[in-house]
Amino acid sequence: MTTSPRWRSVLTPAAMAAALAAAALASGGTVYADDHATPHPPYPSKPVHPAHAPQPAHPAKPGHPDKPMHPVKPEQPGKPMHPVKPESPAKPVHPEKPVKPEYPAKPVHPEKPVKPEYPAKPVKPVKPEYPAKPVKPEYPAKPVHPAKPVYPAKPVKPEYPAKPVKPEYPAKPVYPAKPVKPEYPAKPVYPAKPVKPEYPAKPEYPAKPVYPAKPVYPAKPVKPEYPAKPAYPEKPAYPAKPVKPEYPAKPAYPEKPAKPEYPAKPEYPAKPAYPAKPAKPEYPAKPAYPAKPAKPEYPAKPAYPEKPAKPEYPAKPAYPAKPAKPEYPAKPAHPEKPAYPAKPAKPEYPSKPAHPEKPAKPDYPSKPAHPAKPDYPSKPAHPAKPEKPDYPSKPAHPEKPAKPDYPSKPAHPDKPSHPDKPSHPDKPSHPEKPDHPSKPTHTKHHDKDQW
Repeated sequence: MTTSPRWRSVLTPAAMAAALAAAALASGGTVYADDHATPHPPYPSKPVHPAHAPQPAHPAKPGHPDKPMHPVKPEQPGKPMHPVKPESPAKPVHPEKPVKPEYPAKPVHPEKPVKPEYPAKPVKPVKPEYPAKPVKPEYPAKPVHPAKPVYPAKPVKPEYPAKPVKPEYPAKPVYPAKPVKPEYPAKPVYPAKPVKPEYPAKPEYPAKPVYPAKPVYPAKPVKPEYPAKPAYPEKPAYPAKPVKPEYPAKPAYPEKPAKPEYPAKPEYPAKPAYPAKPAKPEYPAKPAYPAKPAKPEYPAKPAYPEKPAKPEYPAKPAYPAKPAKPEYPAKPAHPEKPAYPAKPAKPEYPSKPAHPEKPAKPDYPSKPAHPAKPDYPSKPAHPAKPEKPDYPSKPAHPEKPAKPDYPSKPAHPDKPSHPDKPSHPDKPSHPEKPDHPSKPTHTKHHDKDQW
């Protein structure tokens, strides 16, 4: 008996010898059938991972309250005038460009041949006209808002007194050097580990049984021929394009004259010192924000006129009936699977040999005593910190002027309501499709080693 390539690597030398002995007794017909044996059916797939539990939706985030309006920023003082820029020297006169030579006349191109007429396209059915859309109702005009009141000027900010100068600290004292660390004695050598004992050989399993030959599948029925496609009218031949005439040689362009040098740039006068910035004026006190008026309710939407009905399209032509699918011959029954021989009892393994005892760990030499730490000199006392001078008192801020009241917003005009959307007409039903004959079930090849 010869083994298939799938099981050749798994069998031990003893199993191979037993298989060859059995092959000598077997007939020639069985040997040929063994090579084309069906492999094992595939293993069952892993169970599907359970789906995750649905997560709850996030709570709605509250919106931020509206910010109050900022007061008007005071105008910045005007910037000083820049010094007058000195005049640049006059640009030198550029020499005239050479005259471009005249090109010879372009040859006349021959006329293009007339394109032949194609056969007329078939006339498409006229699309039905849709009725006109209804006119949208006019909305009332938006009301004009009243003018915003003028904000009062902000008060001038008072000047702050200068900060007092910080006193200098005395220098840090120098520390003495650290003592040297003593050397440790050498580490002792650890003894070698004992050798691991050998385990007994694994027992041999019996040979796998032979599967019967696969039955021959009957021939498939011939597919019926479809009717021939109608021929299109022949396209007329396009006449040949005329040859393009050659252009005469281009004349040489004269050389450009050299660019003259510009005179040296004059030195700019020194920039004048920038005047000091004016003091920032004090801002007036922020007025209290007036309460928001209640939002008016929207009026009802005006009724929208009904949409006209969509015209009906002509009926779709019926498709020709498909030819009936021929019946496949009945599939032959597979022979019964041979009974698998009983598995031999697993032999007991001999008792595990005891490991030799580990050698005792040698004692390490005692650590040398650390030398006595020398007495460090006492830390010098830091000089007393000078007292910090008191800051001058801050001037009080002037009171901000009261914010004027804004005029109330005008009420919104009545908004017309939108008309209801008309319902769509019923769609014509499609013709029913003919039922397809059922397909025969195919046997999938699980392994290519049998071929």
